[in-house]
Amino acid sequence: MDKLSIAGLLLALGAVFGGSTLKGSGVGALISPAAFVIVIVGTIAAILVQTPGETFRRALGMARWVFRPPRLDVDTQIQTVVLWARRVRQHGLLGLESVVGSVTDPFVRRGLQMLVDGAEPAQIRAALDVELDTLEGRDVAAARVFEGMGTYAPTMGIIGAVMGLMAVMQNLSDPDKLGAGIAAAFVATVYGIGLANLLFLPMASKLKATVAGQSRHRELLIEGLVAIADGEHPSMIESRLQGFK
Repeated sequence: MDKLSIAGLLLALGAVFGGSTLKGSGVGALISPAAFVIVIVGTIAAILVQTPGETFRRALGMARWVFRPPRLDVDTQIQTVVLWARRVRQHGLLGLESVVGSVTDPFVRRGLQMLVDGAEPAQIRAALDVELDTLEGRDVAAARVFEGMGTYAPTMGIIGAVMGLMAVMQNLSDPDKLGAGIAAAFVATVYGIGLANLLFLPMASKLKATVAGQSRHRELLIEGLVAIADGEHPSMIESRLQGFK
């Protein structure tokens, strides 16, 4: 669990609601079903028009990474690759056959299978580089869904504010309704700008950082598998992979 993300979200809520209270408007002033519909539903509608279905579903699945990111232990991965190298040195490439079946990550399993099948180092690197680029591109596109939401939300907030002011203008003959009407009109702006800068854009940045970390982790694996295929000594492989720390 990413405690910093949880702390950040709680601080964001505290800043908005606490600030509203300290300013004298109170928490109730921030509650507006109309603003919620315009900003939230409008933002989702805009991102659905922009995003392919597969990418949107991927983005929803990745959203949990903000609070529970994939575990990337570089030291453990290095030691695992070194263990594979020692196994190959003792039993040959076929000594990794039993390892392939126990690996759950499709990327790792494919690389190991190519190694066991006797593929040339250049072939292993080329195939895994293509898959790495594909996986990274897919995940970055999914992270950009939240970036897009952070772009659309403030605009939807402005639309909500304008619509609220239009309603106020229709009640100019009733001064008692003007103050409350103007205040309600700007709630949509608060929703749009607040959600964009306190939620959507930070989520996009955190997800892109996680994707970059995963790619770096996979690059480590590629280097290790290629080194094993080249017949390098396990200690040399370990020394090379230390550069990824």
